[in-house]
Amino acid sequence: MQLARVIGTVVATVKNDSLEGRKLLIVQTVDRNLEATGKPMVAIDAIGAGVGELVFWCRGKEASFPFKREDTPTDCTIIAIVDSEQHVTR
Repeated sequence: MQLARVIGTVVATVKNDSLEGRKLLIVQTVDRNLEATGKPMVAIDAIGAGVGELVFWCRGKEASFPFKREDTPTDCTIIAIVDSEQHVTR
């Protein structure tokens, strides 16, 4: 799991059938000081996150766990929303 901020949304006119109805968001990984690091990525939203929220995301095989694993082609999934930035160790 890594910490990131949702910085935008993605609109796909053509996508895999298993992604129908799933929200795609752009996430920017942040460090412990909540400063942007690395390149933004597209993630499937599994929990209802929105732009501006601080979230946890995962990659790899674990990214498909919230869905039917064999049916959902994902390598990056938002799995949690951080309630308060005060909970982040600085």
